[in-house]
Amino acid sequence: MKHRLLFFSIAALLFLSLINCAKRGVPSGGDPDTEPPKMVKSQPEEFTTNFDQKRIRIYFNEYIKVKDIRKQLIISPPIKEGGYTVYPQSGASKYIDIQITDTLQKNTTYSFNFGQSIVDNNEENPYEYFKYVFSTGDYIDSLEVGGAIKDALDKNPETFVSVMLYEIDSTYNDSTIYKKVPTYITNTLDSVSDFKLSNLRAGTYKLVAMKDVANNYLFNPKTDKIGYVEEEVTVPTDSLYTITLFKEIPAFKATRPAQISKEMIAFGYEGKSKDMKIDLVSKVSDSFRYKITQDPKKDTLRYWFKHLTPKTDSLIFNVSKGTYAKEFTVKLKDLEGDSLQLKTSHRGGIPLNADFSISANTPIVAIDKNIISIQNKDSVAVEFTSKFNEEKNRLDILFDKEESQRYTVTMMPKTITDFYEEANDTLNYTLTTKAKTEYANIKLTLQNAKEYPLIIQIVTDKLEVIAEKYITEPKPTYDFLNIEPQNIFIRAIFDTNKNGKWDTGNFLKNIQPERVAYIQKKIELRANWDWDETFIFK
Repeated sequence: MKHRLLFFSIAALLFLSLINCAKRGVPSGGDPDTEPPKMVKSQPEEFTTNFDQKRIRIYFNEYIKVKDIRKQLIISPPIKEGGYTVYPQSGASKYIDIQITDTLQKNTTYSFNFGQSIVDNNEENPYEYFKYVFSTGDYIDSLEVGGAIKDALDKNPETFVSVMLYEIDSTYNDSTIYKKVPTYITNTLDSVSDFKLSNLRAGTYKLVAMKDVANNYLFNPKTDKIGYVEEEVTVPTDSLYTITLFKEIPAFKATRPAQISKEMIAFGYEGKSKDMKIDLVSKVSDSFRYKITQDPKKDTLRYWFKHLTPKTDSLIFNVSKGTYAKEFTVKLKDLEGDSLQLKTSHRGGIPLNADFSISANTPIVAIDKNIISIQNKDSVAVEFTSKFNEEKNRLDILFDKEESQRYTVTMMPKTITDFYEEANDTLNYTLTTKAKTEYANIKLTLQNAKEYPLIIQIVTDKLEVIAEKYITEPKPTYDFLNIEPQNIFIRAIFDTNKNGKWDTGNFLKNIQPERVAYIQKKIELRANWDWDETFIFK
């Protein structure tokens, strides 16, 4: 028995010793690698002159891989699409190869800016803004132009904005940016709004910025934002340039119409619909009637019609605006018709400073205001006014609202009649308001405001306008009352043309967008707060 106990004791000690040895032998892995890769050499060497090679190989001190190379790599001057290939396109390597198939310009300095596309294989630490430069001429150009990008309407600029210089020579004109790639290019990438164009030669240039959606270095007004410096930029220069990016309103163009329901055809368009005409070319009877309304969500006009005789399988229209005109044929199908449906701006709760409105899906042609009534929770009649917004096909019902109140809006049968002679039945809408203590108030002081008129707007995080005032002359303070508790920003629009709204710019017409200034800090409004704020204009 003693021998057996001695055996088990020795075995246990040996087992524990083996466990401890195993624990001591487990590697900890060490601290994570935070060092980015570094270039150790290149063939040809960086800053080579009289470059005439078709391949560049760049070696690094560790295994690397490339990420998002098509978006991050900026070559200036641009090499045409398909004119070069970067390897490896996947996997890890200690070098990258650039195969050049395009013919390079003579006596030109080229820079390959890799952004943050080169990362180490393990931790993906980026080799930030690594650049490889060479020249096809006798020397490396070394001049620079720098500045910053801002957005015309938003408080934060776009990311990945292309900033371009076009040499002003005998071939340059205002349409160059639509047809030719720039002489030099850089990109703000995804982290900063500042830019720097490097390795430039002396000369006179047009400086343009673009949110280049197609990534082809050509301006497309339908998709791209643009900004530009009005005066010519002469290099060398010590000036720093601020470029304001804006989205143009494209030139008017009609798109192919389509039948949406039995007696409604949708006419899409680009640009503005003001003064757009839709004329029926096909012969119809004298009883034929039509009505045109604006689609509330799309750049589309809705063409409603009735009493189409004689029956036909297609209609021909001429769409025009100014000097633009185009003819369209719409094939008709046997679709279901639209029936009158009403939609309200508010259901249940309504803010104290909001208006109540009712819109229809079909054109409203008659409103009987005499059979609309409003009562509060004590059954006391509430005075109101109403107006019909024909452009938006909407009835606005305006009345003063009290806090902690309940209102019942009643519309008797045939208050609203549509184009097809359909009318509403009896409708009752119940609206309630909150106590004023559930809202916040803002008292705003303007400092150094010298240009009027101004449009002062309270906007949400998503830049939705929740309150605004049109200011034509200075006052001590401006009150914005009964604002829902939320995070807000305050901005001012300098209404230069005095039309009561913000207007964008136009490159060909050399029109910059109207200036917008923000109080950059976010304001957290809370219930039952009176917030004092000063807007300091620079």
